[in-house]
Amino acid sequence: MVRAEPPEPEPDDLPRLLLWRLRSNPLRRRADAAQGWIAVGLAAGVLAAVPVVTVLAGKAAHRHYEERARHQAATRHAVPAVLLRDAPRHPEPGSDEAEKALYTVPVRFTDPRGHLRTGRADVPPSLPAGSTVPVWLDADGEPTGPPLTPEQVRNHSLGCALVAALSVPLGGAAVYRVAGRRIERRNLAGWDTAWARTAPGWTISP
Repeated sequence: MVRAEPPEPEPDDLPRLLLWRLRSNPLRRRADAAQGWIAVGLAAGVLAAVPVVTVLAGKAAHRHYEERARHQAATRHAVPAVLLRDAPRHPEPGSDEAEKALYTVPVRFTDPRGHLRTGRADVPPSLPAGSTVPVWLDADGEPTGPPLTPEQVRNHSLGCALVAALSVPLGGAAVYRVAGRRIERRNLAGWDTAWARTAPGWTISP
């Protein structure tokens, strides 16, 4: 005999969405109760794991970026470089965007070995040719970016902590989805078996 599916709850009622399969109902199967307890267990696990994962990931990321900043500070240094051409003008001089804008222009500088070299540097708009700007070089004398600042270390660490925090509920949702599909396949197989036993009694032979 084919059994009817219990009605699904409204999606805007979170407690019912998590617990509706645990309610006393003559149509409730053990699979419904199991799926309900899986949802409750995963929800509790996610709530408990999010703060722990966030703190651990944030601390690990902060240690990593602090070490990177120290390494960069020890292996990079700034040298003066001369602009070889005028930097482009910003279309909106004096605006907030103009104050933050940087344009890449060719520059000439002397590397740690005393060799005169050319490269490219990001400079403010409208800077005339011949102006001097600092250029950061790595241990091999190649142009690179400045070492990470404390603010950048903090921002990178917060970003990693946020990604880790978001991954916990996403992982819980993925586990629940996989478990739900396995339970659904098991239910369908059970229905097929039950129907195979029931169908001969419903068949009218000519």
